[in-house]
Amino acid sequence: MQLLTFGNDLLCQKAEPVKNLNGGPSSPPWNVFSWNEIFQKMLDVIKQESGIGLAGSQIALMERVFVVNTGEDVPRIFINPSIIETSEEAAKYEEGCLSVPKIWANVIRPKKVKVQAWNEKGRPFTLEAEGMLARVILHEYDHLEGVLFLDRLPESKRKRLLDKLAKRAKA
Repeated sequence: MQLLTFGNDLLCQKAEPVKNLNGGPSSPPWNVFSWNEIFQKMLDVIKQESGIGLAGSQIALMERVFVVNTGEDVPRIFINPSIIETSEEAAKYEEGCLSVPKIWANVIRPKKVKVQAWNEKGRPFTLEAEGMLARVILHEYDHLEGVLFLDRLPESKRKRLLDKLAKRAKA
């Protein structure tokens, strides 16, 4: 399982809905795995990379799935998630991303989120989250929409970080 990093075009593409929860993904190379195998591999990547969330698009799986493990709760699987409500109250917090290594920036996001999705057993659920869990859900959901946390920054800050990434790529 290879983690895509900044500059890969797939990170800017919108993921497609999962169509078959009983089998596995529809697209190669992922179609040889079951969903449970993929979710376990995704959770393993989070642990190995010291992350707290991972979206399918970050591993070139262009279907609407992400996993979250903040360490404060049980690991969670989100299949075909929909954000149905966010709070008006927002908070700034320093975020990073496994696909944008060694770059951190303060991102303003809603403090609370209400999301509907399916779990790994194919059961629908609704979750109201706040704090770190809400932030991670919104961050991973952005990945499914082809949005990186850098896209949420003010233009001047975004430009500085993009310049830093460009210099790092040349080195």
